[in-house]
Parts: sequence; structure tokens; C-alpha cells
Amino acid sequence: MATNPRPLSTAEGFLLGGIAASVAVTFSNPAEVAKTRLQLQGELVKGGGKKVYRNTFDVFAKTWRNEGIRGIQRGLPPAYAYQILMNGCRLGFYEPIRRATNQLVGSDAKEQIPVTSVFAGAASGVVGAILGNPMFLIKARMQAYSPALPVGTQHCYKNSWDALRTIFQQERFRGLVRGVDAAMLRTSMGSSVQLPTYNWTKNQLVLRGILPADNIWTFLASSAVSGVCVLVMMQPADTTLTRMYNQPTMQLPNGRIVGTLYKNPFDCLWRTITTEGPLALYKGSTAHFLRIAPHTILTLTANDVITGLYKTLRRGTIA
Repeated sequence: MATNPRPLSTAEGFLLGGIAASVAVTFSNPAEVAKTRLQLQGELVKGGGKKVYRNTFDVFAKTWRNEGIRGIQRGLPPAYAYQILMNGCRLGFYEPIRRATNQLVGSDAKEQIPVTSVFAGAASGVVGAILGNPMFLIKARMQAYSPALPVGTQHCYKNSWDALRTIFQQERFRGLVRGVDAAMLRTSMGSSVQLPTYNWTKNQLVLRGILPADNIWTFLASSAVSGVCVLVMMQPADTTLTRMYNQPTMQLPNGRIVGTLYKNPFDCLWRTITTEGPLALYKGSTAHFLRIAPHTILTLTANDVITGLYKTLRRGTIA
């Protein structure tokens, strides 16, 4: 048996990270539905307009009463695909990028350096955001759709394939990458702190003798801290992304299809703040916390557990 087992390859890290995130999104998707609907409620209406939903729990109650489990879990299939692409990249590419960046600046590849860790987190997140953008786009639109209590622009798709086909037929490739600039901003902000804060917290717990390294409570505590940090960093960009994805479109005389409400993420931020006030950027923050905290905890904890099991199996079969 090898005394120094080789680290996971990028492909192995991508696959295991995607599996871990898919486990997490099964439980966090209902909160994502609530967050999306709250972020779109009162869009560009002075004072926020008439509220369809009072709060996060009101979204849960009304969605369950009017749409059942299908409504609560809207957008789950594309959410699985997105998580495999997004978190596969974020968890799979983080370590290779961090090690390469450390070596580039002349440091030990294994050393945890805040600057290179943040860079690696942001870079791996951007890659995932680009690859996963079509899935996130249709996920957001499917989650926003409600036949009973609609908010924002409504996009009715039969399923994920119908959504991809419809968008491509209407807007071609440009439609599938709509909002990718906002997605890159959102994900880079979240990814820049997710793994660095998780690893830093875990290292501190172990170094100070508070908890052992390979312990489920260590994983849970580190994930909880990471989830709070991600939420603080990502919420304004997340609201911006939801609105960029869901806005209606029109065709210009030159044939180009553009959004009718926002030109770009910064225009969306500015129009939201000036029309609805700064707090509008934090619409759905409770639902976002209910989504991102357990999602981060489950993703990072599941990733550690699954990776540990995989390494154990690999040691048993590979010399």
C-alpha cells in the first residue's frame, strides 16, 4: 500500500465535487425557489409594489398549497446539471489552481496562502459559471414560473430540454449565455470566500486542538462559517443575476435580441437601487440563507466524506 497516496486528479475532483453538490441541492432547492420569487417581487416598482408573498415562509406555504411538491421543487433537474458543472469546477479545479498559483509566486504548493486561495476560489468559480450558465438560466426561469401566483416575467417551459430548445430557437447561442457576465460576478464573489474560509476554519479547529481533522463535526462547523461568508459576499450579485436571467427580451431592427429592462449587471444594480432602494438587493436574503447555509454545509461535508470514501476504495484497489 502506498504511504503517500497521490492527490485527486482534476477529473476525479470534478466528479466527486459534482456528486456532493447534487446531494446538497436536493434539499436546498425549495429555498432557492422561494429566494428567486422574492427577488423578482416588486421588480422596478417604486416602494416595492403590492406583495404577492410576505416572506420566505409565506412563499413555501402558498407554493405548496397551490402547486404542491412540483412547485416546491421547480427547476430541480437543471439544478442538478448546474451543480455538477458549477461545483464540479469549483471543488475540482480549486486545488490545482491554488497549487499552481503558489508555485508561480515561488511558494510551497501545499501552503495555505490567503491571496492565492482567494484567487483560486474566484478563478475556479468563474470557469464553473461560464460552463453552467445555460443550466442556471433555465433553472431561474423555471423557478420563477407560477401558474397561481406569478411574479416577474413568466417563462413557461415543459421541461429542461424544451427550455434549451426554445431559447436556442429564439435567440441562438447568445440566448444561452445571457447573463453570463452577472453569473461570473456572482460566482467569483461567492467562490472567492467559500473554500478559503472553509479550509481556514477547518485548519484552525484542528491546529488549536478543538476538533480532530477527519471528523464530521469539523466538516459541519467549517461549512457553517463558510456558508455565512458566502451569503454576505454574494447576495447583491445574486439578486442582480436573477433579474438579468428573468427579464423579458425584444428584437432590435438589426436582429439582435436584448433585454428590455437592463443593459448589463451594473445597470441592473443601479436601476434596482434608484427605484426600489438599496435594501432591494437583499430581497430574499432569508431564503438565500436557508438555501446557501445548508447547501454549503451539505456540499462541503459531503465532498469531504465522499472524497474520503473514494480514497479509501482507491487505496484498496490501486497500489
